[in-house]
Amino acid sequence: MNWYGGPPRFGGGGGGGGGGNRGGPSGKFGNPGERLRKKHWNLDELPKFQKNFYQEHPDVTHRSPQEIEQYRRNKEVTVKGRDCPKPMIKFNEASFPSYVMDMIVKQNFTDPTPIQSQGWPVALSGKDMVGIAQTGSGKTLAYLLPAIVHIQHQPFLEHGDGPICLVLAPTRELAQQVQQVAAEYGRASRLKSTCIYGGAPKGPQIRDLERGVEICIATPGRLIDFLECNKTNLRRCTYLVLDEADRMLDMGFEPQIRKIVDQIRPDRQTLMWSATWPKEVRQLAEDFLKDYVQINIGALQLSANHNILQIVDVCNDMEKEDKLIRLLEEIMSEKENKTIIFVETKRRCDELTRRMRRDGWPAMGIHGDKSQQERDWLITFLTFPPRIPIWQNVEDVKFVINYDYPNSSEDYIHRIGRTARSQKTGTAYTFFTPNNMKQAGDLISVLREANQAINPKLIQMAEDRGGKIGTASFQQAHPRLAKWLP
Repeated sequence: MNWYGGPPRFGGGGGGGGGGNRGGPSGKFGNPGERLRKKHWNLDELPKFQKNFYQEHPDVTHRSPQEIEQYRRNKEVTVKGRDCPKPMIKFNEASFPSYVMDMIVKQNFTDPTPIQSQGWPVALSGKDMVGIAQTGSGKTLAYLLPAIVHIQHQPFLEHGDGPICLVLAPTRELAQQVQQVAAEYGRASRLKSTCIYGGAPKGPQIRDLERGVEICIATPGRLIDFLECNKTNLRRCTYLVLDEADRMLDMGFEPQIRKIVDQIRPDRQTLMWSATWPKEVRQLAEDFLKDYVQINIGALQLSANHNILQIVDVCNDMEKEDKLIRLLEEIMSEKENKTIIFVETKRRCDELTRRMRRDGWPAMGIHGDKSQQERDWLITFLTFPPRIPIWQNVEDVKFVINYDYPNSSEDYIHRIGRTARSQKTGTAYTFFTPNNMKQAGDLISVLREANQAINPKLIQMAEDRGGKIGTASFQQAHPRLAKWLP
C-alpha cells in the first residue's frame, strides 16, 4: 500500500522541486521569481495575432432559444457574461479539423460533455472564460482542442521562441495527465509539447524547450526557474490556461502565477478552470481576464460530484488507525477496490506506513521527501494486484479515504474527486475529528447539496439540528460496507 501525504497549504519551498507540487512563496528556496521583472507591453508594437476562429454550425444556428435553454437546464449549465455563443450538442458542430475529429472518433466518444459543449464555442471565439466544473468533467479537451486550432492559425515557431500555448497546473501528476492528452492530439496535428515540473532532471526539459514546443504544460515553480535562467520565454504565448486555479491558490502559488502572467502579453486569450469558486479565484479572474464568460456546470455553491457516495465518520484521532484497518478489510472484499488514502503530513504518512507493514500490509510511503525515482517506481510497481494502487492519476479509483480531513472544503472536493471520474461512481470515506470542528458547517453544506446521508454527530458538532437522509442507495450498492453508515 502506498500513502499519499497531501502538501502543506502554504508550505515553504519553491515548486521547482519535490514533484512540483509545493509552491509556497518563501522558504529555503528563497523567493521564486524575484529576478523576473514585470514586462511593460506596447500593444502597438506587438505583432498582431488572430484568436477568433469560430463559425457557428448551421444546426446550432437553427436551434431556437427555447431549445438552447432546455439543453442548458437539463445539463445544469449556467452562463454569465456578454455575447456567450450557443452550446454545440454534437461533435461535428465544433467544425474541428479532420485530424482532431479522427482522434475523437477513434476514442469512441459519443457526445461532448457539458463543459465541452458550452466551452468550445467560447474558446474558439477567442473569448476569455472561466470554467467551473468538477474533476473528471472533460475540461482538458475543453481547452486543448481549441488550443490546437489557435496554434494552427499562428506563424510557425522560430529559433528561440517559447510556447504559444501555456498550461499552468498545480501538481506534477496533473501536468503529466494533460501532457499525455496534448501529445496524443498533438501528434495528429504535428504540434510539439512538453511537460515542465520539479523533481525531475532539468536537462531533458530544457532540450525540449530549446528545440521549440507549441504547447508547454508546467508547474509554476519549475517554469519560473527556467524563465529566470532564460531557458525559455513567453513572448509568443497568446493562449494561457490556468488549470485547477483554486488548487494552485490553496497551495500558495499565487505569487508565482502573477509573476508568470506578467511575462505574457496582455491581449492574450486566457482560460481559467476551477472545481470551486471561492473569492480568491474570483479575484484572480478579475485581475487576469477581460470581459470573460463564466460557465458553471452543476450547482453554483460549493459542490462535489454527485456520483460520489460520501460517508463521514465522526471519531477521535486515537480511533482512526483501527477504524482504517477495519475499513480496508471491508474494501478488499469488494470486486473493485482501487483506493487513494490522503493524510495531511509526511510524518503521519511514514508512521502509518510502518504500522501497516507491521500488520502485514504491503505498505510503501510516497510524499515530497521521496526521490522522483522512488515515486515513479512505486507508481509502476503498484499497478499489479493484489496491492492497492494509491496515487492521483490511477484510473478507475473506486474509494477515497480521508484519513486526515484537509484544511478546506475546496481541498475535500478535490480529494474525493479522484474517484467517480468520467461519469463513473465511487465512494469517499472521511474521518472527521473535533480538531476539524471549524469545517463542519461547510462539509454539511457539501453533503446536503449532493443529497448525502449526514451523520447526526456532524450536525451536532456544527451546533445544528437535523436527521439522517436515506441510505438505501449505498446499502444496495455496497451491502458489506453498509454498516459504516452513520
